[in-house]
Amino acid sequence: MKILESAPSRYDKGIRILTLGRLDKAYDRLTSHIKKGQRVLDLGCGTGALTLRAAQKDAKVKGIDVNSQMLEIAQKRVSEANLTTNIELCEMGVVELGDEESESYDVVMNGLCFSELTEDELIYTLKEVKRLLKPGGFLLIADEVRPKSTLKRILNWLIRVPLVIITYLITQTTTKAVKNLPEKIEEAGLLIVSIRLNKMENFIELYARKPKEGAK
Repeated sequence: MKILESAPSRYDKGIRILTLGRLDKAYDRLTSHIKKGQRVLDLGCGTGALTLRAAQKDAKVKGIDVNSQMLEIAQKRVSEANLTTNIELCEMGVVELGDEESESYDVVMNGLCFSELTEDELIYTLKEVKRLLKPGGFLLIADEVRPKSTLKRILNWLIRVPLVIITYLITQTTTKAVKNLPEKIEEAGLLIVSIRLNKMENFIELYARKPKEGAK
C-alpha cells in the first residue's frame, strides 16, 4: 500500500474498503502470537493499528513510519489508550534499520508495509529483519500479494478495479501487490511457520521465524 501523505486521516477508511474489512481480524490473529514483555518492532506502523494491539498484550513496541502526519494520529490513539509507557513511535523508514542493534527484537511486524517498498527495499528490509530478530524470534506479516494462478490474477483485477477507484477517491492511495513474498522471506534466511491466504490469494497472513542458534 502506498500512502499519499496528504490524506492520513482518511487512510484507515480507505484501507478497510480496499481489504473488504478483513484487516482487523487479520491483525487480531497476528498479534495473538505476541507475549507479555516481548520487544516488538512495527514496520510502517501508520496510524498504529498493529502497534496498539501488540502493546495491549503488554509488549514493548517501537513503531516506525516515514509519515509524520500518520504518526501524529497514532500518538493520539496511544495516549487515548493509556499505552504511552509501552509504545515508542519514531519517524523513520526501513532504510534506517541499519541503525538498530542486532538481535534486539523478539518480534518484527508488518501490516501493509512491504507493498509500499521497491524490490530492492524489500530485499534489504528482510535482510535487516533477520539481523534484528533474536534467535527464535518471529516475523508477522499481513499484506497484499500477487496470486500465482493466472485465473485468480484476472479475477482479482476485475474485482479490485472498482475498489481501487473508490479508495483512491477517498485517500489518494495506490496499491502494489508483492510478488513471491514467501520465496523472498526464505531467501532472506527465515523459516516460514504458517501461511494463510484468502480465497482470491491476494492477501497473506504469514508467520516466519529466525532459526535458533546452531539450527539450519
